[in-house]
Amino acid sequence: TMDLEGRIITLDFGEFYLTQVYTPNAGDGLKRLEERQIWDEKYAEYLQSLDKEKPVLATGDYNVAHKEIDLAHPQNNRGSAGFTDEEREGFTNLLNKGFTDTFRHVHGDVKDVYSWWAQRAKTSKINNSGWRIDYWLVSDRLNNKIIKSEMIDSGTRQDHTPILLEIDLEVEK
Repeated sequence: TMDLEGRIITLDFGEFYLTQVYTPNAGDGLKRLEERQIWDEKYAEYLQSLDKEKPVLATGDYNVAHKEIDLAHPQNNRGSAGFTDEEREGFTNLLNKGFTDTFRHVHGDVKDVYSWWAQRAKTSKINNSGWRIDYWLVSDRLNNKIIKSEMIDSGTRQDHTPILLEIDLEVEK
């Protein structure tokens, strides 16, 4: 059913694909976790099918903090939507299909860098109590072309911050 929710935009730039996604949230009480797992599997297969044709740059809100360092309070959030073992495994599976998390590729295991802060908790941004759930992924064969991958400071604004990827895609002739 999630296929009908209009969550993916893919552009063909001739030499590469650029795709953007809004990954479904597992929901309150994890009521959509099973559907989310199917989504993760199908989305990974979709990106892999694109990658067979040409390199892929994929970005968006993946609604998962992949590793404990990707959120401020992993122990308090274990089993919450966006930080279940199932969602984290789904993201690992996606990366294992030939994709690089550009931020981790550039910065390694740096901590306390997030892309989202809860709007309901007024001090989440002030205290940097966030989650890294927005990503730029690229086909593994492009990872040596990554120049920069970072979060752009959005000031006091909570919710998502813009993320930046600078990559050298110049085609050699």
